[in-house]
Amino acid sequence: MSIRRPQSRRTFLQSLAGAGLILPGMLHEMMAETISPRQAAPDNPLAPKAPMFPAKAKRVIFLYMSGGVSHVDTFDPKPKLQANHRVAYKDDFLHASPYKFSRYSKCDTQVSELFPHVGAMMEDIAVIRSMKNDIPNHPQAVLQIHGGSTVETRPSMGSWMSYGLGTVNQELPSFMVLAPEIPYGGGAAWDSSFLPACHQGVRVIPGEEAIPNITRKTSLEIQGMDLGMINFFNNRNLADHDADKTLAARVKTFETAAGMQNQAPDVFDITKESDATLALYGINRDTKKGFGWQCLMARRLAERGVRFVELIDAGSDKYNNWDSHLDIKMHATQARKVDQPIAGLLKDLKSRGMLEDTLVVWTTEFGRRPGDSSPDEEGRTHWSKAYSSWMAGGGIKGGIVHGETDDFGYESVKDTVDIHDFQATILNQMGLDHKKLTYRHAGRDYRLTDVSGRVVKEILA
Repeated sequence: MSIRRPQSRRTFLQSLAGAGLILPGMLHEMMAETISPRQAAPDNPLAPKAPMFPAKAKRVIFLYMSGGVSHVDTFDPKPKLQANHRVAYKDDFLHASPYKFSRYSKCDTQVSELFPHVGAMMEDIAVIRSMKNDIPNHPQAVLQIHGGSTVETRPSMGSWMSYGLGTVNQELPSFMVLAPEIPYGGGAAWDSSFLPACHQGVRVIPGEEAIPNITRKTSLEIQGMDLGMINFFNNRNLADHDADKTLAARVKTFETAAGMQNQAPDVFDITKESDATLALYGINRDTKKGFGWQCLMARRLAERGVRFVELIDAGSDKYNNWDSHLDIKMHATQARKVDQPIAGLLKDLKSRGMLEDTLVVWTTEFGRRPGDSSPDEEGRTHWSKAYSSWMAGGGIKGGIVHGETDDFGYESVKDTVDIHDFQATILNQMGLDHKKLTYRHAGRDYRLTDVSGRVVKEILA
């Protein structure tokens, strides 16, 4: 009985030459080169880049609640709204919140009973109660919170972060999105648009197979030889096209996919996590989906060097998302899914010393109207003139509230923060000047914050 031994790369290439599949001259070149996926592109678009100035954060975990979370039912208590239920106000009848607000931590920040676990973490959180955007329609608002524009798909924030800073782990994407369902606006939430394709977010779908086709079908050695040959021809093609950056980015995308086969199986294996850690997120060792799983994955991806991780809460077993037109009590179902996991993520990051250089952002696309034309309405419609978001870690001052809305929560009346201010602040914490992070496209320089935006220095530590 004969034993077939693995071929070396040299033997494999020589066999191809002997079969007439590659030319002898080409064989000499290929055998002279040592090609690795990390080196295939002469100008690696994902190479780590220094920030423009000292950064407070190394990575971002972006918690996006799809559908429009009501500010007056979550993070913006309104005693006068409570006291004037069904009272006529301008063109509306006011509607009190069905939820009580309390202090859950030592600081003075009040949070509704929907978020008791997050409320207990308020000493680490800066709540922004004066957010506003331009259009109270889901698709446009989703485009704006992610890419800065309401009229077209532009590179999302994660793509800009990848473009500006690269990634420290070349075997994982720099921008990953954990999304069980497609949010309003579709894949625009993680689109790289006119930026090179390697900066596009990679969507992970929680479940039995988070990333399809990630399992290697051949041996590492055989695949290495395959990739070596592919990279040789890619390099030659790049040289013939004057190191085309678009081509280099496309090559890098496939290299990252190959690298993921090395690291992704370990990333998504939570069997070695401690019981205490799993309990923080409210999950068990067999969990493969749910917002608790998403939050744990965010920490695992962050500690492995992924620059920007976005978690999208866009669905549940009973209700679609946070879009509570029919009944604001639908918010309770959504909040139960995310409250403990989000608090668990903050506690886990803090215990590992990661919160100080990880910026955690919680937001939605707009708020909900405090009143309605009908006195008997049980839901709340879209509202863009005021809503709440918050940030924690990554150089953010904890235990504070920034901005105010009016007595009933209709409009921001103090220290208003618009979308571009919000985005400028996130970039700032990563060491990026939002005015200087630009990309030339269609004859002009584009940036995430378009032609506006200021850093909200009042919430910085």
